Amino acid sequence: MENFGWIEIAFTYTVVLGIAFWQLWSVNREIRKDKEKAAREESEAAPGHLVGEHPLDDGRTEPVER
Repeated sequence: MENFGWIEIAFTYTVVLGIAFWQLWSVNREIRKDKEKAAREESEAAPGHLVGEHPLDDGRTEPVER
C-alpha cells in the first residue's frame, strides 16, 4: 500500500509526456503542411518562362549586360 503514490506519479507523468509528444508531432505536421502549401503556391505563382527564352526579370528598370 505504500507504493500507490509512486504509481500515481508514474501514471500522471506518462500521460503528460504522451500528450506533450502528441502535441509536438501534431504541430510539426502542421508546419510541414504549411511549408508544402507555401512552396506549391509559390511555384504556381512563379513566372513560367521557357528554358533559354530569356533571363528572369530581376526588378531593375534598365537592362543588365550578361
